[in-house]
Amino acid sequence: MTLIIAAVVGYLLGSIPFGLLLTRLAGYGDVRKIGSGNIGATNVLRTGSKALAALTLLLDLGKGAAAALIGMEWGIDAVLAASAAVVIGHMFPVWLGFRGGKGIATALGVLIVIAWQVALVAAVTWLAVAILFRYSSLAALVAAVAAAAYAGFAVPGERAVLIAAIALVVILKHHENIRRLIAGTESRISFRKS
Repeated sequence: MTLIIAAVVGYLLGSIPFGLLLTRLAGYGDVRKIGSGNIGATNVLRTGSKALAALTLLLDLGKGAAAALIGMEWGIDAVLAASAAVVIGHMFPVWLGFRGGKGIATALGVLIVIAWQVALVAAVTWLAVAILFRYSSLAALVAAVAAAAYAGFAVPGERAVLIAAIALVVILKHHENIRRLIAGTESRISFRKS
């Protein structure tokens, strides 16, 4: 029962679509109708508001961390259940017809709690690839692989398996981005001031 509660709490936290809510509140309308149609921070950035994108990033990260912390109250199995569920909730929120974000910030929030050193590797890898190539999706894919690889020898077995599973789901969720990267049609990140 504890695991079910942890998973439900994690899923419900994950399914809060902060990017959509914030852009609507700020008067930008439905963020799903611009750019990639995603509800995450990278697409929120396409509204031209860096502050709104940063807030989306922090809130999505925060819900991942919160789910893992709540799970800690019930033990390691509950942490794993809540952590997996919060990422799934972000990617497949019931309120939006199971069409959510890519889970990067939420997964990073989970990593900060369950394996901070893996979170650091993932964040630095994402930033380096994003700056070098200016593709958020490519940065996310490389960071996911780096996190899973590093976790394989840096953290205990159960957590390493969870991190590898999250990385796999993140990669699968980027299937359209992978096709666009191969075709050379993927949108780049702009670091210029709006």
